[in-house]
Amino acid sequence: MNLDTQQHSVNVMLRQLSFIRSSLIPFSSYSPRTSPIPPTSIRSQTRATMSTTPIQNESTQQTQRPVQVAQRLEKFKTTIFTQMSILGNKHGAINLGQGFPNFDGPDFIKEAAIQAIKDGKNQYARAFGAPELNSAVASRFHQDTGLVIDPEREVTVTCGCTEAIAAAMLGLINPGDEVILFAPFYDSYEATLSMAGAKVKCITLRPPGFDIPLDELKAAVSSETRAILMNTPHNPTGKMFTREELEAIASLCIENDVIVFSDEVYDKLDFEMDHICIASLPGMYERTVTMNSLGKTFSLTGWKIGWAVAPPHLTWGIRQAHSYLTFATSTPMQAAAVAALEAPESYYTELKRDYSEKKEILVKGLKEVGFEVFPSNGTYFVVVDHTPFGFGDDVAFCEYLIKEVGVVAIPTSVFYLNPEEGKNLVRFAFCKDEETLRSAIERMKLKLKRVV
Repeated sequence: MNLDTQQHSVNVMLRQLSFIRSSLIPFSSYSPRTSPIPPTSIRSQTRATMSTTPIQNESTQQTQRPVQVAQRLEKFKTTIFTQMSILGNKHGAINLGQGFPNFDGPDFIKEAAIQAIKDGKNQYARAFGAPELNSAVASRFHQDTGLVIDPEREVTVTCGCTEAIAAAMLGLINPGDEVILFAPFYDSYEATLSMAGAKVKCITLRPPGFDIPLDELKAAVSSETRAILMNTPHNPTGKMFTREELEAIASLCIENDVIVFSDEVYDKLDFEMDHICIASLPGMYERTVTMNSLGKTFSLTGWKIGWAVAPPHLTWGIRQAHSYLTFATSTPMQAAAVAALEAPESYYTELKRDYSEKKEILVKGLKEVGFEVFPSNGTYFVVVDHTPFGFGDDVAFCEYLIKEVGVVAIPTSVFYLNPEEGKNLVRFAFCKDEETLRSAIERMKLKLKRVV
């Protein structure tokens, strides 16, 4: 390699490194609090801007400009999952933070994807879903809810449930529409609603049971409310909405002509109680968008196959947005998703048994470490109170946990409109093999000490 080529490579690397540094700007919703963590922490990075070191473009010799983002997304910065995973990798920590399995999905589904590729199913699929997958989704929905739906007019296949959420928000919510969330909430909800220009109103679920404060909800819902966005089983708490809570939501929606966006990606991970789809309640299907995906149930989160089920008058808006977001979803993966949704009931029985065992290992271990562990009836998450260990807030605790203990957890305060409401809580994921879970527990037993 000659000197000119070497210099060009160095310049390219410098630009890439500068961009990486500037793109890892963490969330900025925290105020300084007392903490045993030194100032060189994630929180100190939250106020970071692009590196001021001038990086020259060799062709124009102009100083690189700061990154740009629209105001509606400026507050969100880099997701907490990305931040914690990067820090965890840097320190060799065991990742019980981000919600993806460290084991693979079933062979029969992967083989179906390989066969679909070999069979030439590699061009664009129909925009709203391959016919066979739409039919499989409709069939599964009928088995789960008892409702008969039209796969051609009421099912839209999307790039994961996250896109289903985005298509529903962007296709059915107008700027200024009021949407009610339950905090803590999956972080993409607020960001997507911001892109839609919605006015967000929050109802906070509080430990230990994270029950819906029904009186607060009744006071919040009015003729100004366009929609309620809910998630059951609930990320990050593991709460499952009870029939009483769902019936109360349904009554308010019918009375005030409110639609419901229901994220049910963890519907097959229900442990102590059965999942209830709110669309199955009397009078609710006509005003509900039910969103789901393949990833969580089949440990194939990287495939990004999701769907939205809704009556035709709501499906229209979802499909309009979907057409201009992604247009279509991976063709061979859709073919494999059919095989997944046709799995026998024994698959789901084994799935719950396996996750119940993992959950027991983590919950028992966390209690032995000294956490206050709150009940989790669904999902593969557990929320704990970290305050017995003497840290000022969840971000400080999670940073210490990564750097000094070698375990990744997720601070939950990013899942609230008011971060103060979540500063005592952190989330652990048990979608890991048993050896990983036990190793993480042993690290915490060795290095975490209660001070309260």
